[in-house]
Amino acid sequence: MKYQHWNLRRPAAPAARRALEESGLSPLCAAILSSRGLDGPDKAAQFLSSGPERFHDPFLLKDMDKAVERIRRSIGAHELICVYGDYDVDGITATCLLTEALAWQGGEVVSYIPDRTEEGYGLNPGAVTRLADQGVRLIVTVDCGITADDEVEFARSLGVDVVVTDHHHCKDKLPDAVAVVDPRRDDCPYPFPELAGVGVALKVAQALVPPQARETVFLRFGELAAIGTVADVMRLTDENRSLVRMGLELLGRTQRPGLRALLREAGLDPGSLPTAVTIGYGLAPRINAAGRMEQAMVALELLLTRDEERGEALAHTLCRLNRERQAIELDIYEQCAALLEARPQLAAPAIVLAGEGWHQGVVGIVASRLAEKYSCPAFMICLEHGQGKGSCRSFGGFNLFAALESCAHLLEGYGGHEMAAGFTILEENIPAFREAVCRLVTLRTGGEPMESVIDVDAEIEHCSQLTAPQVESLSQLEPFGTGNPKPVFLLRGGCVLSCCDVGGGRHLKIKLRRDGVVLDAIFFSANCAACSVSAGDRLDVIFTPQINEFRGNRTVQLQLCDLRPAPTRAQLEQELFQRLREGEDLSRWEAGLLLPSRQDFARLWRFLEHNCVGGWMEAGPSLLRQAAKQPDGRTAYGRTLVCLHVMGDRGLIHLEQDQLHLCRPENKVDLEQAAMMRTLRRLLEEER
Repeated sequence: MKYQHWNLRRPAAPAARRALEESGLSPLCAAILSSRGLDGPDKAAQFLSSGPERFHDPFLLKDMDKAVERIRRSIGAHELICVYGDYDVDGITATCLLTEALAWQGGEVVSYIPDRTEEGYGLNPGAVTRLADQGVRLIVTVDCGITADDEVEFARSLGVDVVVTDHHHCKDKLPDAVAVVDPRRDDCPYPFPELAGVGVALKVAQALVPPQARETVFLRFGELAAIGTVADVMRLTDENRSLVRMGLELLGRTQRPGLRALLREAGLDPGSLPTAVTIGYGLAPRINAAGRMEQAMVALELLLTRDEERGEALAHTLCRLNRERQAIELDIYEQCAALLEARPQLAAPAIVLAGEGWHQGVVGIVASRLAEKYSCPAFMICLEHGQGKGSCRSFGGFNLFAALESCAHLLEGYGGHEMAAGFTILEENIPAFREAVCRLVTLRTGGEPMESVIDVDAEIEHCSQLTAPQVESLSQLEPFGTGNPKPVFLLRGGCVLSCCDVGGGRHLKIKLRRDGVVLDAIFFSANCAACSVSAGDRLDVIFTPQINEFRGNRTVQLQLCDLRPAPTRAQLEQELFQRLREGEDLSRWEAGLLLPSRQDFARLWRFLEHNCVGGWMEAGPSLLRQAAKQPDGRTAYGRTLVCLHVMGDRGLIHLEQDQLHLCRPENKVDLEQAAMMRTLRRLLEEER
C-alpha cells in the first residue's frame, strides 16, 4: 500500500485553545480552529458566522451597474432575453436561477445550454445565429463567456448584445461585451473572488432588486446557489460559507418537485438536513450526468418544473443517465490504467493521453481518477478527425490554468481553473504539448515525484475525547469542502483487536483499542491484504470521526484517511526525545511519556552506582537497554533518556566519547531546575 505524506499542523498555543473552549466551543472544535490559525474567539466567531450579513454588495462587482442597466432596458422594452449557460452543475443551476429571476422581474426569457459533444463549451456562432433568428436581442451568459471575444463580436454583428457573467480566470483581453461581470477580473474590487458561476448569477439577481429585497431573492434561489457552489468545488469560506450553509437549510425544505425527487433518489432520509456531502456525492453526480451525456436540458427542466409527476420522471432519468455514465467512465479508465501499467513512463511526471472514441463527457472524471492513482496531473484528450478536446485535472497544487496559458501557442482554445480545466488542440500538436506539460511539471517539482499530502489538524491525546457529543459538536464547522475540509485527527499506537474485509472485499473494518477505549474504524477502498493489517498490530491512523447510527444506537466511528504501522514504544520515545532536544514543542500526551518521576531518577542512580566500576562504565545501546528496564518488566526508554540528559546537565554524570563517568558533587542537586525538566513541566501545565 502507498502511504500518503501526513502533514501534522503545528498545534496552537494551549492558551489559545483554552480561550476558544471558554468561549463555548467544544475541545475538538477548539483544537481544529486553533490549528487552522483561528486562534482567538473573535477570529473563530468571524469564521463561524453564516448569516446574510456576510453577503457583499453586488454592485462591488465591476460592470454590475452596466449589466443591470442593460437587463432592465430589455425587460422594459419586452425584448427576448436568453440566459446562456454551461452543461455542468454550476452552469445548469446558474441558468435556472437567472432564468427564473429575470422572469420574476417581468422579463421574456429563454434558456440555452450547448450540447457538450456537438457544440462544446461556451458561446458558439451556430447557437448565437439560432438565438438571433428566434428574436433574442440580449444574451446573458452564466458560468461561461469570459474568453468568448470572437463570439461576442459575432453576436453584435447580428444585432444581439451580450452581458458576460462568469467566474473563470480572465485572459489579458476581455470580450468587448456590454458588461463583463467576473470577480476574477484584475480590476474588480469585489472582496471575495471565489464565487461560483451560480454565485455571480445570484449577485445579478440581487442587483436587479432594491437592497431590502435581496434577502427575498436568496430565499427564492439559495438552494440552487448552494448546489452549484459545492459541485464546482469552490472555497467554502467567507461569503460562500454563508451562501452554502443557508442554502442547505433551504434545500432541506425546497418546494422544487424535481429536487425533492432527486434527494429521495440520492438516499436522503426524510426529515434529514442535507449537507455538502449530500450535494457532492448525491445530487451533483446525477445532475452532472445529464450534461456529460448530452442531455443538460433534462437537468435544467428538473430544476424548473413545478409538476410533481414530471419531477419524479426527470429524477429517474438523471439516475439512469448517471448509471450509463459510470459504465462508460469505467471502461475508459480501465483502458487507460492498462496502458499506463504496460508503459509506466507515460505516467510521469504528467499523464497526457489521447484516444479516439472516448466519450468527451466522462474523460474529466477519468482524468481525476488517474491523477489520484498516479500522483500527477492528468490530461485526457478525445480525438476526432484530427481535432482534440481535452479535460485535465490537477495534483499536488499544480496550476492547470497557468500551464495552459504557457502552452497557448499549441492550443486552439482553453479555459478553467487551477485545479480543473479544458482545452482544444490539433492532433499534430499533442506530442509537443505533452513535452511542454511534462517540462512544466518537472520545473514545479524539481524533478522529484509528486506525493499525496494530507493535512492533519490535531492529535487525539486520549481516546476519552472521542465521545458522541464531542464528535457531534464538529457539525458547527460545516459545511465542509475546499478551504474548510473535514477535520482530520491523528491517533497513535492503536492496537488492532480485529479486522475484516466488508462490502465484497472492497473496504476494511477494524476494531482499535487505546487508553482502554475500543473504537470502530472503517477504511473505504482498502482491505486487509492491501494494508497488511492483522489482529495484534499497532497502528497510527489518521481519520475523520463520525456518528454511526444502527438500530437506534449512536456510536463514534473513525473513517480512516490513511494508516501505517506504529513505531515501537522505544522508537517513538527516542523520536520524541530527539524532538525535545531540538526545541520542538510536544503535546501534553507526548510530554507525559518523557517526564521522569523522582523514583525514576533514584532508580537510575542506584543502577549507575552498582554498575560503574571505579566510577566508569561503557555508554552505549546496552547501557540504555539495561537502565530502561522497570521493576514491572516494561521498558522506559524516553524517561531514561531524559534522566541521563538531566543528570549530565546538573553535573551528576559526565559522558566522554563511549564512557560514562559518575560524579559526586558536594552540594545537593535540584534536578527540577534542569532546562529539559522545566520544558516538560511547562508543556504539561500549559495544556491543563
